[in-house]
Amino acid sequence: MKIFGRDVGDGYPVFIIAEIGQNHQGSMEVAKEMIVRAKEIGVDCIKFQKSCLPAKFTRKALERSYTGENSWGRTYGEHKTHLEFSLSDYRALQKFCSDIGILFSASAMDPISLEHLTELQLPFIKIGSGDADNIPLLRKAAVTDIPLVISTGMQSWDQVQHIYSIFKNKPIALLHCVSAYPTPPSESLLKLIPLYKRYFPDIVIGYSGHELGLQLTLASVLLGARIVERHFTLDKDWKGTDHKASLDPAEFGRLVGYIRCVENLRVNHENIINLLSKTLNETDYNRDELLLALKQVSASDRKLLGSEVACHSKLGKSLVFMRDVLEGQSLTAADVGVKVSEPHGLAPIWFDRVLGLKVVHTCRQDEPIQEGDVAMRFSSDLY
Repeated sequence: MKIFGRDVGDGYPVFIIAEIGQNHQGSMEVAKEMIVRAKEIGVDCIKFQKSCLPAKFTRKALERSYTGENSWGRTYGEHKTHLEFSLSDYRALQKFCSDIGILFSASAMDPISLEHLTELQLPFIKIGSGDADNIPLLRKAAVTDIPLVISTGMQSWDQVQHIYSIFKNKPIALLHCVSAYPTPPSESLLKLIPLYKRYFPDIVIGYSGHELGLQLTLASVLLGARIVERHFTLDKDWKGTDHKASLDPAEFGRLVGYIRCVENLRVNHENIINLLSKTLNETDYNRDELLLALKQVSASDRKLLGSEVACHSKLGKSLVFMRDVLEGQSLTAADVGVKVSEPHGLAPIWFDRVLGLKVVHTCRQDEPIQEGDVAMRFSSDLY
């Protein structure tokens, strides 16, 4: 695939993304300082996360109390509002990046944000793991003319294959990802990367890491990842849940250096540990953790992992009613959306199956669609 005219994939340099996300603390000045530091350490691109809060969350999800040590408000909605930049802010950050010579991109966290990011004509748009089962959003993204990078955390192998089927004939990259902050080495499943490359040989495969340290990300490159994404922070002690699993400038700088040293090497998978023992400094190398991360895996191992349950419980999305629906009415695509809801409802992968079904009682806008709302029994075997 090409990203802003640059070839990305096998035979080309690894494309390195510093994920600022919402580690900017809601401050444009902090965001600009982070961009400058990322440019200095040699990353290819910085990335934010764009949300339209009413399009991403139900009212109840936004209204729930959120008063912990990492909160920026009394409710989750107030917290997220503090951290959300406007579209005009994004335009300013995009120009700032252009002026200093670093690529700017963002994740689209809902359909409205996808439209906004498409307007900006970004070099690529990211679809995060939380939307990798969001069928209507994936289909909306598939008809844009912008390359896509899609993380696959929390997804089953069947869903990963379904994502691939949606985007045939479109330039995309699939990133192996485990949505645990931080990811334990025993559940990092790095050997899925060569499996992805074998099953999906015509697209770019990469890695989005949330583990502590650098060595697993470097191992992902030796296993074939050609896009690497890690969260970036200026201070791991800042308020916010992502900082602890992020890399500070010194760590990210070492990671960039390591990647550039090994990205052109062709290494037998059994020799990765030996090579990393010689490449990494003593503080960045841990043989026991590498052995856990490099254990053999199969396609059936890509499923919702125990370490991902907390993220899925907090930010996993559900089918919701987009308007009031009366008893006996058949559901249309206009009636059904996907949001983070309180409580959870049917998983987004059931989107197609609920269309045409009759609701068994009157249901209200912005409520999650539960199994008892429609005249059908659901099983876990979808594809």
